[in-house]
Amino acid sequence: MKNLKKMKTRFLTLLSLVIITSAQAQVGGWDPEAIEKAEKAINEFKVKDPDLQKFFDQAYGYVVFPSIGKGAIVFGGAHGRGIVFEQGEPIGNAKITQISWGLQLGGQSYREVIFFETKKALESFKDSDFEFAAQISAVAAAAGASADAAYENGVTVFTMTKGGLMYEASIGGQKFKYFPEDQSE
Repeated sequence: MKNLKKMKTRFLTLLSLVIITSAQAQVGGWDPEAIEKAEKAINEFKVKDPDLQKFFDQAYGYVVFPSIGKGAIVFGGAHGRGIVFEQGEPIGNAKITQISWGLQLGGQSYREVIFFETKKALESFKDSDFEFAAQISAVAAAAGASADAAYENGVTVFTMTKGGLMYEASIGGQKFKYFPEDQSE
């Protein structure tokens, strides 16, 4: 009986420590590491193409995926997590899933930022499962690449390769899911 009481006390102490540690790891419901990764990705996009600053300044909102992993042998897939910003402030989390098929082989890691020109475009992303069909193309971030970039249906996309090698002539699409700050994935 005495051992059971000691075990219960230790368990409650351990549980309390876990709860306290978890509470400290997140500030205002946010994972500080996720925000830091998103901000680092934003800075790297701006270094690669300084003209992207205008998109960050003028877009109503954007979602930043600091790292998306992609792999394929004929059939391919990709997955990543990101942070959604509205007028420069984080408001939620997002997940990206990509399925493709065709002549493709390899693996890579890349970053992606999606800009929403208007509140309506951002709300469309937040309100439902958002998808990009095969015809939506992303602009590869490089010096001056954003100069000719334009919104299509209120959305424009930029990507930046982090590493890996991918040979690809495939079709597919990206699907996104939004999670508000107070809702877990």
